[in-house]
Amino acid sequence: HGGQRRAHFSMAIGGILEELGELPLPPYITDFAGDGGRYQTVYSRANGSVAAPTAGLHFTPELLGRLRDSGVGWETITLHVGLDTFGPVTAERVADHRIHREWAELTAETAEAIRGAKEQGGRVFAVGTTSTRVLEYCATTSQAVDGYGPMGVETAVVPYAGEVDLFIYPGYRFRAVDALLTNFHLPRSSLLMLVSAFVGQGRPEDLDAGRQMLLRTYEKAKAEGYRFYSFGDAMLIL
Repeated sequence: HGGQRRAHFSMAIGGILEELGELPLPPYITDFAGDGGRYQTVYSRANGSVAAPTAGLHFTPELLGRLRDSGVGWETITLHVGLDTFGPVTAERVADHRIHREWAELTAETAEAIRGAKEQGGRVFAVGTTSTRVLEYCATTSQAVDGYGPMGVETAVVPYAGEVDLFIYPGYRFRAVDALLTNFHLPRSSLLMLVSAFVGQGRPEDLDAGRQMLLRTYEKAKAEGYRFYSFGDAMLIL
């Protein structure tokens, strides 16, 4: 599926990758010769991701410190981003697209922090589209809740560890995330569709409203000289 192959090795592969492996970069970056550390978030810990959650690249230790000093809570999840995150949506009908799976873990401590923030009237800001998918998965799919169904009884984010395969596109009803920090994305990507869904959730009767608003925003960003994609600028959607 999708041109992928699975290989089995007779020895531990970690050391070999460290010695011979190359930094996995998006297909649109062809001449990167800088420090590989620039493609790592300052808060990453566990090995396993083959692509950077690029919205997180905007944070520095100094900025995180300033956020904490101003009273902003900071919680983390483990997310092993896969190369499929760069793949286009090729299905004729968006709903027929098979979304890629990514392994993630949201701990009980993080779930409790989110619940506490919500109960106190706080808002959950997700850093990146992949983090958003994990948070929403933990509020819907992992509890057998249809994210495209009526809101009904509010669901809480619950702890989870495993693969996440939630495809978010216009019509989805967000349960966990209140604001989104995200970069500017490739056309026809599942990431762009997620952002369209988030932007358009205030007009659920018009499934194209979010896409149209987002495209106008992108045109404005292009006119102002904003940078797109992995090492580009970000937008904060409130």
